[in-house]
Parts: sequence; structure tokens; C-alpha cells
Amino acid sequence: MEITNKVIVVTGGAGGIGLALGKSFLKENPKIIVLVDINFKEFHFKNQKIICKKCDVTNELSVQNLIDEINLDFGLIDIFCSNAGILSLGSEQTSNEDWSKNWNLHVMSHVFAAKKLLPDMLKRGSGYFVNTASAAGLLSHIDSITYSTTKHAAIGLAEWLAITYGKQGIGVSILCPQAVETAMTRGREKEVSALDGMMKPEDVAIDVINAIKDEVFLISPHNEVVGYFQNKANNYSRWIGGMQKLKNRLKS
Repeated sequence: MEITNKVIVVTGGAGGIGLALGKSFLKENPKIIVLVDINFKEFHFKNQKIICKKCDVTNELSVQNLIDEINLDFGLIDIFCSNAGILSLGSEQTSNEDWSKNWNLHVMSHVFAAKKLLPDMLKRGSGYFVNTASAAGLLSHIDSITYSTTKHAAIGLAEWLAITYGKQGIGVSILCPQAVETAMTRGREKEVSALDGMMKPEDVAIDVINAIKDEVFLISPHNEVVGYFQNKANNYSRWIGGMQKLKNRLKS
């Protein structure tokens, strides 16, 4: 999809990948970029093509109101990037509250956006979703049961949307990086997700821009991840064994 003169929304836009996406989209001459985050207080850009709005994307009514407001002020949304996320470490003993937080942010926020946006997108035969998952959704995060599980689900949702609506003008990309230099990963430079190095969010944003233009489903900024994913598919049991060894090695 061409990005020029498009209405673009990016959630999780106060920092990290989301903010980098907003700045990168600016270079493509869009109609407007709306950065969305629950943490926005006062955040202003000199460029009038980028604005900020506060929204809790885990609340369906809030997402509906946000989209209605943007549609009214700027025209129908063309590209929606569901990028908000959290990382909490834990095992099967993780509290139900943490499970709900992860599920609502990593999965249901994507669902809420699709439910609201798809009717108009399908009517005009055009629209694009970029959903941020993680390499953990293709592989695993050995220190977080909630992150691994919900990121797998996010990929499953994106696959379903692409299969169901891809021939009706709806583009879908799923972003699956390993560690990226953001507030979420600060202090975690030696964890397993950073073994192949941490990328700068600006570099990830460039990959996203290119994927949208080329309408590529899987965005894997860390080249190693595709190889790991292929190894997993080729011999699932062997891959599990390798991950068990890795977990034990990192514990020692």
C-alpha cells in the first residue's frame, strides 16, 4: 500500500517502536499521523501532520470513540498499527490479573480495532493493519508464559485476518522483532531475547514502512528469527530440546 496522503494511527506511540514509526511515516507524506498512548500527557510535535491522543486500547468503547473521532476529524483511517505492549516475566503461577492485562493488550486491542475498522475498509476495498507481536510469538520467551502465549495468539489473529480479507483489499502485516532498544527492554540487555543483539526502533520502523509498501505479511527485523522459525517447523521436538538446553544454560 502506498503511504502518501494516508490517515495513519499508531498505538503505543509515546515511545519506542511506536514513536519511531510516527517519525518514519512523516517522511512518506501522509495526510495525518495519530500517535495513541495511555500515557500521553503533554506531547506536541512541530509538524502539524502528527498529533497525539490518549486512549486505553484495552477498553473497546474507548477504541470505538477514538476511531470515530479520527474519522470525523481527518477522514477514514487507512493504516492502523496496533503496537501497544507490555512485558511481564512469570510462570504458570502468574496471577489472573496479569494474564488479563497481557491478553487484553496483546490480543483484544487488535480485535477491537479490527471490529471497528473492517466494515468501512471492506466497503471501500482498502485498508491496512500492522499488528505488533514478537519473535516470542513465532518461537517463545522462556521467561514469560504470558508474553509467549499472547504473542502467539496475536500472530494467529493476524493470520486469520489476512486469510479472510486479503483478497478484499485488506492488507495485514505482523511485526515480530526480538529485542529492541525501548523502555520495555531497558535493563534486560542480557536476557535471551537480546542474544542476537538489540535493534534500534528507528531501524525496525524502516522495515515496517517497507513491508507496508510491499504488502509483506511477516516483518522480521532480526534476520536470525526466520531461520529459528524454520528450524522449529522442521523438527518441533528437536527445537523444544534446544530451548530446554538454552533455558538451563541461562539459569546456570
